[in-house]
Amino acid sequence: MDQIFAPWRIDWVEQGGNDEFEECVFCELPDVADPDREYNLLARSDQAFVLLNNYPYNPGHAMVIPHEHTGEYRNLDDEALLAKERLVQRTIDAMDEALQPDGYNVGYNLGHAAAGGSIGDHLHAHIVPRWQGDTNFMPVIGETNVIVEAVNDTYDRLHEAFEAQEDVDSSGPENAVTIDL
Repeated sequence: MDQIFAPWRIDWVEQGGNDEFEECVFCELPDVADPDREYNLLARSDQAFVLLNNYPYNPGHAMVIPHEHTGEYRNLDDEALLAKERLVQRTIDAMDEALQPDGYNVGYNLGHAAAGGSIGDHLHAHIVPRWQGDTNFMPVIGETNVIVEAVNDTYDRLHEAFEAQEDVDSSGPENAVTIDL
C-alpha cells in the first residue's frame, strides 16, 4: 500500500466531504459566506472563479470554473467563454509570479467518462504548473503522486500574486480577490 504523509489534509477529511452542498459544489461554493480561504477559492470574476484543486497533481494545481452550470463546453455563450479563458490567463500570470514553473498543462475533462473522479456536469479548466523533473519514479513506477508543498501554503502564495495584479478589488469579504475582466 502506498502512503504519503499529508497532515494538511485533515481539515478537509474531518469536514465530512461536501455534505453542505446540496446540488453542485461548483455552483454553491461561491455563494457560501466568505468561502475563499476555507475552500481555497483564489479569485473570482463576474463570470468565473479560480479554485485550488483539493487533490493536486502538482503544487498550484488550480481550476477555473464558470458560474454557469453546464458540463457542455459548447453551451457557454461568447461572454462567459471569453471571461473564463481570460481568467485562465490571469491564473497563469499569478502562477508565473508566485511559483515560477517551467510550463503548464491546461485542459478539460469533458463528459462523465473523461471526468473520472472529477465533477463531470460542471465544466472546469485544470491548470497544472509543471517543472523540469517533476515526474520521477513515484508516479511512473510507484503509481503515487508526491505533493511537495501544502495546499494552504500554495494558496497563500497564489492569493498574494492575484492581489498584486492590475484591475483587482480586494475590498470585499476577507480574502476575496475580485478581478475585473
